[in-house]
Amino acid sequence: MDTAPHHHPHRIGITGSAGVGKTTLAEALGGRLDLPVMAEAMRPLLEAGFDLHTLTREGHRALIRAQADALVRAMAQADGGFVTDRTPLDFAAHWLSNGFGVDDPAATEALLARAVAAMADYSAVLLLPWGCIPLEDDGVRFPNPWMQLHFQELVAGLCRRWVDPARLVIVPDRAMAPEARLDWVLRRLGPG
Repeated sequence: MDTAPHHHPHRIGITGSAGVGKTTLAEALGGRLDLPVMAEAMRPLLEAGFDLHTLTREGHRALIRAQADALVRAMAQADGGFVTDRTPLDFAAHWLSNGFGVDDPAATEALLARAVAAMADYSAVLLLPWGCIPLEDDGVRFPNPWMQLHFQELVAGLCRRWVDPARLVIVPDRAMAPEARLDWVLRRLGPG
């Protein structure tokens, strides 16, 4: 009889507003735990010069749906562990923060239902704190801290409502060097 403890690979989602260190932590965790990182879909578009403001409201909704669906599919097809730079609830928060719940209530309900169902695939969801790292105006992030706070509170509320508290890791609301933050998270995660 096998009495050794069985470890399952970590499936880690990282969430929070722009500029809180999600990408840095995702890459560090992926490297340390030897897990693939599912990169944020919007970053490469923005880095290539894509301007969200050129989209109609329907075009913006279609983009959010497409990116949310792509992440959920990638998670479902993953064999083993992974780290995601953003979670399905991030897309729901983007949708709600742009007022799309008013435009299309049925699509809002469907997007949120898919996001909530997909969150069950995570072994841990890391909610990074707003305001601990200076927000850079790098052409990728919107540099308005109050807009970022608005998004942060939406995604934090969605996580508190729909992520099992045993799997929600709220990273401390204090400045930490990237290596110290990584070490803190690894201690919280334990063996995979």
